[in-house]
Amino acid sequence: MSDRSGKDAVSAASKPGGDARDAGQAIYSPLVLRLYDIWVLGISNRFVWRCPSSRLVALYNRNVGARHLDIGVGSGYFLDKAAWPVASPDITLADLNPNSLAAAHARIARYDPGLQRHDAFERFPRATPYESIGLNYLLHCLPGDIRAKSVVFDNLDGVMHRDTRVFGATIVQGDAPRSLAARRLMEAYNRKRIFSNTHDRIPDLAAELERRFVHVNVERVGCVALFEASGRR
Repeated sequence: MSDRSGKDAVSAASKPGGDARDAGQAIYSPLVLRLYDIWVLGISNRFVWRCPSSRLVALYNRNVGARHLDIGVGSGYFLDKAAWPVASPDITLADLNPNSLAAAHARIARYDPGLQRHDAFERFPRATPYESIGLNYLLHCLPGDIRAKSVVFDNLDGVMHRDTRVFGATIVQGDAPRSLAARRLMEAYNRKRIFSNTHDRIPDLAAELERRFVHVNVERVGCVALFEASGRR
């Protein structure tokens, strides 16, 4: 995307190509994004992952601030549904996939969000710190185990202050209860590299967050880990 469609021009902060870090986001074509709310947020969340999307809306409502960065924006559903603390929040959308950026921007155009094409494995460009940073349904799409993925938290150093709230949700395995449908769907998604969560476990996520933040809460709902952290160490 080279045109200026938000407060910030979209810039490519990632390497082009089809390596492992690209695989999890490459599926999000305009057609897939049109079906995303129905299949992922409606059917899969409620009946497969056993974490209704209302729980994720509540997560946003508890954490979003007046100046917010969202990384891995999907269709923009949760940004659209969130109860913002101010009438005109300052929102920046960051994603590697330009289709997701365009869809989310259109959905919350009333807030005139800024746009940043960004690879979560790269350091986020330094900017005025955000009050809240959302990483919703991002980690399970990234390659590597939880320890390797957790570099995404370190890459936010330049846009955080001590009280910035970092939150999100990720689909996990390990001891999380999974129905036959959940196991089969995860296996299919991992084969296709849409997911990369074979080794993702809640204790590992909690440990990585606690290494970086003073205040950490990780809650399991179905096979989804909802996390909230603040107090950067």
